[in-house]
Amino acid sequence: MTHQPPASQRRVVRTADPESGLLQGPSTALAALVAAGLALRHPRPPHRHYLTPAGQRLREQLASEPVQLVPSPAPSEPSEPSGVFSARTGSEDDPAGDPEREREVRSAWQGLIEMRRVTNPDRSEERPCPWERTHLTQAAALALEAGHCRGYLVSESVQPEAVRVDGPDSGAYSGALELAGWQTSAHADRRAGSAYLLASPRRA
Repeated sequence: MTHQPPASQRRVVRTADPESGLLQGPSTALAALVAAGLALRHPRPPHRHYLTPAGQRLREQLASEPVQLVPSPAPSEPSEPSGVFSARTGSEDDPAGDPEREREVRSAWQGLIEMRRVTNPDRSEERPCPWERTHLTQAAALALEAGHCRGYLVSESVQPEAVRVDGPDSGAYSGALELAGWQTSAHADRRAGSAYLLASPRRA
């Protein structure tokens, strides 16, 4: 790359999440990275910022360089809040019909779709992205909640890159997950006398 952004912007790029490309930093630095084509601002609240493919390449380049320890100036403004969203895995209270929660779920799902577009090498929005593969339980729970499923319980599985989904409506759970880019298979728990699903993110 022939031209690099200033040191303050490089620090923001260097500390981006390596999987999702999520950025945290002063709004002025984030806006400058967007203008340079190194980041994008999600159009929906909470308006998180993510690295573009060019920004990811710069982050990888910066990661291979030695870090220069220099005194950090006092921040002129606070970083934007992260606005962390946590999908319901089924172990929490589930008050149905909460309009505010439904709005949060829609926003989180749209953010995940945008993350797929930005971080999948082919920009596919139909296939799970690297973040989902490293956060299987939360990703599957979000797909189920966004698919208006109820009564499920998502938990870790002994099978690599898969989660277990228990509940009374396996057909609805399977449909919602497959629409979200996951593959599912039905299994029987002989000791519990019930059926469950194994779900894993598709790779193709």
